[in-house]
Amino acid sequence: MTRVAAIDCGTNSIRLLVAEVDGPRLRELTRRMEIVRLGAGVDRTGELSPQALERTLAALRDYAGEIERLGATRVRMVATSATRDARNRGDLVAGVREILGVDPEVISGDEEAGLSFAGAIGDLATTASVATPVLLADIGGGSTELVLGDLAGVRAARSVNVGCVRLAERHLRDDPPTAAQVAAIVADARAAFDLAAQTVPIERAATLVGVAGTVTTVAALAADLPGYDAERIHLSVTSAEQVAEVTARLVAMTHDERAALAVMHPGRVDVIAAGSLVLRTLIERTGASAVVASERDILDGIALALAAAPAAPIVTA
Repeated sequence: MTRVAAIDCGTNSIRLLVAEVDGPRLRELTRRMEIVRLGAGVDRTGELSPQALERTLAALRDYAGEIERLGATRVRMVATSATRDARNRGDLVAGVREILGVDPEVISGDEEAGLSFAGAIGDLATTASVATPVLLADIGGGSTELVLGDLAGVRAARSVNVGCVRLAERHLRDDPPTAAQVAAIVADARAAFDLAAQTVPIERAATLVGVAGTVTTVAALAADLPGYDAERIHLSVTSAEQVAEVTARLVAMTHDERAALAVMHPGRVDVIAAGSLVLRTLIERTGASAVVASERDILDGIALALAAAPAAPIVTA
């Protein structure tokens, strides 16, 4: 059994999973998330800001202490959309090397999609009600990864630049947003999914599965949970009608009203409306009747891949 630490550094959050992996089985020791908004402004400036870098590295220092305490023998950190897009991503690489002793991997959208699918498919395989092929949608801060696959693996994948942070920064100016601002987000999402459909036959999916905070938050709101409960959210089914209703509510709310929702993480308050619009548009584009929410995602995929890979050397400063 191998004890590993997986870190996913996205546009909105940085997350840690420490787990023991025995073949295809994973026993979680800790799973943490910090909203650091690494990608703040990247869509406009093309660079990671000094403030965003400092927030991210501060969280990473905390994670490094947790990794040491739990005795993980292998560490892998991947960085996704915001880092791919940033001219100064070398600043992040240097900081990570100093703190963790390993280089972060700035992975492609296709790699991100494959890891997300690998992480989610294990639990889905045990759910008789999940028909295949599955379309996995990972709605992140900077991009959305779409993966069509089944128990045999990935059939097709595409990453498109419609994420909740990117679209909120690009279009949302009023509180609550205007109809024109909402329409602009929907137009961007429709164009992106039309582009993705050239590579991924998204209409052929028998089941739509969503991972990451947008989908799980919408699922929690649809279920009217008194607080965020990952166990109740995991593998829950939210109908297309419920997604549309929750999205309409979120878009009509002010910032303070969204912040007061019991299931809302403070770091998602200003981007959840954009994320829910992306999810609603994807459901409309695919014709899906519902979305299955999964709490298993790229972190689980990273951990499984890390345990299966040959040991890598530690980088010394």
